[in-house]
Amino acid sequence: MKQRDRIVVSGLVALMLLLWLGFLVHRSPRFAGSLWGGVLGVSGAALMMVPLVHSLIKRVAPLKQAVAKRVAMGTLLKWHVYAGTFGPILALLHTGHKFDSPLGIALTAMMLLVVLSGFAVRYLSKQISQEVREKKDLQAALFQRYQETAAEIGRRPELATAFATLSQPIQWLRSYLLVPMYGVPAASADPYVRAVDLAESISDLDYAIRTHEVLKNWFNRWLRVHIVLSVILYTLLALHIWGAIHFGIRWLRD
Repeated sequence: MKQRDRIVVSGLVALMLLLWLGFLVHRSPRFAGSLWGGVLGVSGAALMMVPLVHSLIKRVAPLKQAVAKRVAMGTLLKWHVYAGTFGPILALLHTGHKFDSPLGIALTAMMLLVVLSGFAVRYLSKQISQEVREKKDLQAALFQRYQETAAEIGRRPELATAFATLSQPIQWLRSYLLVPMYGVPAASADPYVRAVDLAESISDLDYAIRTHEVLKNWFNRWLRVHIVLSVILYTLLALHIWGAIHFGIRWLRD
């Protein structure tokens, strides 16, 4: 279910970006003020209110307790994601790809940034967290195998002298040829080769985990950025709605 949601939302985000680039090939200056343009604008604005309502419910304890009795918070989060993605798509259609006013340009830019930052926080950060958990599990399994291999080597100290020659870089490609020269069958040297391989794999995984942790922390900071951008978006949206009502009524009076 989560995988399907991620695919659907990813498709909606891609569609939003394609619609935004539509201004390169299409512009309709009068569409935003038409009947269908207005319907799309009002519908998009209404959908963009859903994430705001969810955020209020999530942060106001009494409201959260009252709503949680009827609707699961996970369901509200899903509504937040879908409405927060589909609303800007309708808003972009509402514009008719006419981005002439500074307010319209700023509002469109904020919509894109809010959706992209929300997508990063919701899905990319969780994907990184999952990869970190998987790598830690794999690292633990490899470390267990390394300990078992080290114990096996400890029970056969006679192989240490033969394997010492393998520490030279030039010997690595010839490890299975050199070991028999010292009177030790090649198969007997396997624990040493395996131990080195395991140690390298554990080291590589440790580096990958630390890199993913840095990315995870970076994405976690994006949650704050997402909230700040959302506040700016709703401010600009309120100004846009006020302007549409004010100048619309003024136009009717004239």
